Amino acid sequence: MNNQLRVEMATPTVINAAGRAVPREVNGKPVIPFMGVGKYKPVGNKYGPPVPSCSDYPDDGNKVVSTLEEALLRCGIRDGMTISTHHHLRDGDLISNKIFELASVMGVKDLVWFPSASFPCNDPVIRYLEDGTLNRIEGSMNGPLGRFVSDGRMKGTAVLRSHGGRVQAIQDGDVKIDIAVLVAPSADAFGNARGTGGKSACGVLGYAKADSMYADKVIVVTDNLVDLPCFPAEIEGNYVDYVVVVDSLGVPEKIVSGTTQITKSPDRLLIAELTAAFLEKSGILRDGVTMQAGAGGTSLAIAVFLHEMLKSKGWKSKFGFGGSTRYMVEMLEQGQMGYILDAQAFDLDAVLSVSKNPNHIPFPVFNAYNYHSKGNLTSMMDIMILGATEVDLNFNGNVVTHSDGYLLHGIGGWQNCLHARNVILPLPLFRDRIPVIVDEVTTLCGPGELIDVIITERGIAINPLRTDLLENVKNSGLPVRTIQELKDEAERICGKPAKPVFDDKIVAAIKWVDGTIIDAVRKIKQQS
Repeated sequence: MNNQLRVEMATPTVINAAGRAVPREVNGKPVIPFMGVGKYKPVGNKYGPPVPSCSDYPDDGNKVVSTLEEALLRCGIRDGMTISTHHHLRDGDLISNKIFELASVMGVKDLVWFPSASFPCNDPVIRYLEDGTLNRIEGSMNGPLGRFVSDGRMKGTAVLRSHGGRVQAIQDGDVKIDIAVLVAPSADAFGNARGTGGKSACGVLGYAKADSMYADKVIVVTDNLVDLPCFPAEIEGNYVDYVVVVDSLGVPEKIVSGTTQITKSPDRLLIAELTAAFLEKSGILRDGVTMQAGAGGTSLAIAVFLHEMLKSKGWKSKFGFGGSTRYMVEMLEQGQMGYILDAQAFDLDAVLSVSKNPNHIPFPVFNAYNYHSKGNLTSMMDIMILGATEVDLNFNGNVVTHSDGYLLHGIGGWQNCLHARNVILPLPLFRDRIPVIVDEVTTLCGPGELIDVIITERGIAINPLRTDLLENVKNSGLPVRTIQELKDEAERICGKPAKPVFDDKIVAAIKWVDGTIIDAVRKIKQQS
């Protein structure tokens, strides 16, 4: 072996195709650095869980056990296992923390928590990271959890994936789920389960399908046991090992909000108005358009503007992909949208719509976002409205850290959505007097070649790669500017913020949709 090769092998990081220094190994496993959009092609077969036998399950189909503790023990919970959960109960979840409370009492150590997302209600798991029950979290980090990780206090390295990247990791065997604990607002004794009905209704269970299919053991937890069959079933009983009935899955008013609020900020409303005008004048908005927007205040305002435009022109969106909200439901009910394909319901109107409207269809991210599949729903979408914490001069986007370097957000479906035909980021030019447009993003989550338009209250920047859009709006009267001009204006107003100072320690790896490593988050260096 020559000396150069020895040095390369000893180096813990490698420069990937995006120019980022990323680890060669994460939690003791070799990883593949990002190669570029669409460059990495997987080989081999999908992962398969152990083959079960009906002889091990009750002939009468009744899989109910008395407690979650009993179910975990029957599943053989032990040190080092990976436990998965989903986040459809959002900030009202009462079950996820209970899993690790029970494991701590049992003396189980070094578990890996693999949630589809975490919320402020999950902050108590910090105590289980501290006492060794949990080794690490491979999922989104928010608030105190993100700060705990950024300060380098978690034993293992966090791994952040998009919703579709999470499905890809499960399917490909990058993550082997030992026990999936899946909450369900309605379930029968056999394990068939859905997101509607009962006091904890959340609408859909779009993030739980892959877990149910690929985990070694599956526990369904419900507070609404119904007679067989619990159909239409989003989780199918023939994948389920045990059913646990509890008094309450969650806090209903925190599972869904009664109403999702449109922004009242004049600047944000201006951004929404400019976004709608851009979509109209660029020709992107048309009869039969397909779209997705989020549940933030600005996105909701954009949805209202687009609804009125479609109505006034007599046009109809072919379908919208959710996260669904009352505003998408109104488009469906009033005839401006043909279908809602829904992976997550954000408010009460959306939850009710799923249960009563046959054109509001539960649609798991397993079918919509998985990049290692035979096509993705997102590439068929005409309009994709997304947010970001930072964007840089090359249109690269960051959604997991702020400019101070702290890990305070999850990726969600953001990376997967970048493959839509027109990706629009309506953003304020600055937040808390900190510019959003920077020279280089603190953490790279999405390559600039996939981000088409940045719309701020002070102008619209179109990616130079989109010469078609630049041509379409050149005589529109819209305030089109370069991204450099927008950055310069923000810095004239706010000044140029100091860059965060990092340690060498990698606290989190950021995966791209194909499972490669696009960037890494390092420990914040504490200033003396």
